[in-house]
Amino acid sequence: MNPKLNFIFARRSVRQYKAKDIPEQMVTDILKAAMAAPSAGANDPWHFVIVQDKVTLQKLADGLPNGKMLADAGLGIIVCGDLAKAHDTKESYMLQDCSAAIENILLAATALGLGACWLGAHPRSDRIIHLRMVLEIPNEITPISVISIGWPERISPPRTRYSRESVHMEKW
Repeated sequence: MNPKLNFIFARRSVRQYKAKDIPEQMVTDILKAAMAAPSAGANDPWHFVIVQDKVTLQKLADGLPNGKMLADAGLGIIVCGDLAKAHDTKESYMLQDCSAAIENILLAATALGLGACWLGAHPRSDRIIHLRMVLEIPNEITPISVISIGWPERISPPRTRYSRESVHMEKW
């Protein structure tokens, strides 16, 4: 693995965190990285709900089947999309743009020594309803995902899941 890409290979889904706060500057740096993502037509249809309150993190965890780690996270970032701002008001562009921002969040967290885990919300209506209720997200905004972030209990070694069978040169 190319060591220049280690921050990518080191990114893992981290679900166990130390009880330690995340400095405000790190949160800002992560958000700046998120908003550096590419966006169709540079429309930036994303919004980010930042949650650090332990009671709210617990409420989020209680309503997300795979989100129990949020209760111990130092930070939750809920990535939302605004269809009205998406290129050609197409859902697929909104989802792609928000996914690019999500990946930047995950990579930025890793580069800063934090651990993170991406939890899908969209298109599951029960998860979307839960996020809307807990966070008072307006109906015209779509919760796409939740990212738990914290100081990792343990660090896994870098890896890749490269598979030559998934690569097609020139043609299928």
